Amino acid sequence: MRLLIMGPPGAGKGTQAVSLAERIGGAHISTGDIFRANIQQQTELGKTAQRYSDAGEYVPDEVTNAMVKDRLAQDDAREAFILDGYPRTVGQVDTLDAILDELGNHLDGVIELVVDPEELIQRLLKRAETSGRADDTEDVIRHRQEVYTNETAPLLAVYGSRGLLIQVDGVGDVDEVSHRIDAALPS
Repeated sequence: MRLLIMGPPGAGKGTQAVSLAERIGGAHISTGDIFRANIQQQTELGKTAQRYSDAGEYVPDEVTNAMVKDRLAQDDAREAFILDGYPRTVGQVDTLDAILDELGNHLDGVIELVVDPEELIQRLLKRAETSGRADDTEDVIRHRQEVYTNETAPLLAVYGSRGLLIQVDGVGDVDEVSHRIDAALPS
């Protein structure tokens, strides 16, 4: 099974993606993890990504796309994977389609964790308080939610039109949400 997980910041994507990857026997592919691994291993892509990161800029799509393509071509991702954090733009959807086509694969589903925006803000404020992240103010959190809505949410319309979108209630404890995801997956 080849899946993508989406949802706004604080929806629990990372937590659910890790356990879902185990349940489907596939790779958890997180763009954040890919960036860190390439930077740590000082690959050419990692060095390029580091230059942008050090300058406080977004890593360009072509670098991100190349890293994702390389990761999807690895053995543990051939039969099953869950993508977490990619694609983030409609342009990256097209690139992902081309990458998967080249690898002889396709997406089986796109899971959207649905959580009320005010619930997300409270979750993230609580997380900021317990983790000591002073940069996670309510204004910053609200801004991230707006960025998600404006830039990433349009992907949901694309995947919805393809019949791939699986909306799952993301409110509840980790096990409850996991059970909802499992029940909603295509068989």
